Amino acid sequence: MKRSREKAAAELFAALYPRLAGWCRRLVDDDETAHEIASEAFTRLWARWTSVSEPRGFLYVTAANLVRDHWRRMERERRAMRRATVEASVLPPAEQTDPSVRLLVQALPERLRIPTLLHYYADVPIREVAVLTGRKEGTVKADLHAARELLRAHLRRSLDHIR
Repeated sequence: MKRSREKAAAELFAALYPRLAGWCRRLVDDDETAHEIASEAFTRLWARWTSVSEPRGFLYVTAANLVRDHWRRMERERRAMRRATVEASVLPPAEQTDPSVRLLVQALPERLRIPTLLHYYADVPIREVAVLTGRKEGTVKADLHAARELLRAHLRRSLDHIR
């Protein structure tokens, strides 16, 4: 039993790790951090191996949460750096002028962020996103629409502010 469990885990790792790490890489823009996040997601899956019914979804949701934590840490570091250099600068805060889609997705409420990351960044079909998040397909579609509208509005404001 233990041998088959290890074999199944090894096969899952071989099948999913490269894509999960690549997805994380696109989100965090750093190879080492992406591999740390993907590895941590697999470590957490292994700890719950017998109780997880959908390993792929578990991995992506766990990785999305770890990416969010990474983004939060990076934002705290950026704020600390801005505070340290604010005396030398009179520029408006970066949140108002940076239209980076990644930063905007990061700022979405979790209810909208998780489906957005899964569907648009991990190419998970809406039906699977619904299963993974425990929501109806119509709710996921509505959440994705709401996320797109929020992102569109914020991008417009950011671009108007820059002009």
